[in-house]
Amino acid sequence: MSGWATGSQTSLREANRASILESVKRYGGLTQVELVGSTGLSAATVSTIVKELTSAGLVEVKPTSRSGRRAQLVTVARRVGLAAGVQVGHRHLRVALGDFGSDVVADQTLPLPSEHRLDTTLDRTALLVVDMLERVGATLEELVGIAIGIPAPVDTATGLISVRGVLRGWDDTHVAQVMSKRLGKPVWVDNDANLGALAEATLGAGRGYADVLFVRASHGVGAGIVIGGQLHRGFAGTAGEIGHVQIDPQGAICRCGSRGCLDTVVGAEALLAPLVVSHGPLTLRDVMNRALAGDPGCTRVVADAGEKIGAVLAATCQALNPQVIVVGGELAETGEMLLDPMRRELRRGMLPNLIAPVEIVPAALGQQAEVMGALATVLENTDVADTVDRGTREREGER
Repeated sequence: MSGWATGSQTSLREANRASILESVKRYGGLTQVELVGSTGLSAATVSTIVKELTSAGLVEVKPTSRSGRRAQLVTVARRVGLAAGVQVGHRHLRVALGDFGSDVVADQTLPLPSEHRLDTTLDRTALLVVDMLERVGATLEELVGIAIGIPAPVDTATGLISVRGVLRGWDDTHVAQVMSKRLGKPVWVDNDANLGALAEATLGAGRGYADVLFVRASHGVGAGIVIGGQLHRGFAGTAGEIGHVQIDPQGAICRCGSRGCLDTVVGAEALLAPLVVSHGPLTLRDVMNRALAGDPGCTRVVADAGEKIGAVLAATCQALNPQVIVVGGELAETGEMLLDPMRRELRRGMLPNLIAPVEIVPAALGQQAEVMGALATVLENTDVADTVDRGTREREGER
């Protein structure tokens, strides 16, 4: 009987340790008071386990200040290793290195040519990761994994893009396998809006909400869905692909092969086309900067985009009923110029909810949302204790 009781206590302690580590990993760092709230454990249990984890080298404790009061911030130990988060956009490549406390230790963005090739882009990514590791004084051995966000629906079970033509030249390629061979590390691939949703729901403007819809408005439009605190990708990863909702049956042909998708109306090419005669050739960044400076034509284009996106969101929200919509991506930098028309269309197209009307708020993490979500993906799929044990064994073997 006593053996059974001892075994049960050991199992409970291990479960409590795992719960605390998971909370610290998920939120990047919590005070002991916040750990009590997130795990449901008593303050005494949290204090005891944090001391054990600190002694084992799994977490670090450092003083901080929350609401004007001193507190002890618990983070995952830096020596555990580093993760790489990658965002491959239509016209840019962003790579961030982060530790197990979700602190970004290096971040770099490079421009990419239009219709950039897969092999060249992945080669450039691998070289950039290695270069950034060297710059922070780390080695490739300290890298525990890489997560890559791409602007296309991804079947995470196979690592393949699940809709042909959306990202030209990338079909039928196991992106994770290709990158894993280049660097010899575990690699995860997901849709960029999903990664943005993951980051904003845990670290950004969606924190504290169970049901979050993250909208990424940039060269294309996509959404990531969090339901009950969990990312919802749908079958083969096509949930949230609002950029391919048809809004004009007689419209232009989309990359996906359909006609009149939202992307053909509010994507970068569609936004720039009406301005060519009056403004000459512009980039998306040019349009945003001029709109923020008060240019009436550019302001009109951004507001029109907000209306079109809002109309699609009304139908999406009627089906999902999220608590909050978080808007990110480059276009979100125009602020209320984009969000106000979006809100008006949402109110016009949705069944009014007098008890809990859906909110639309700007993303808190800005252009870092996707790479922060990528870093979180690596950390969530990495066993912290196993990583520390493996590092300890390797160090002992060197002696």
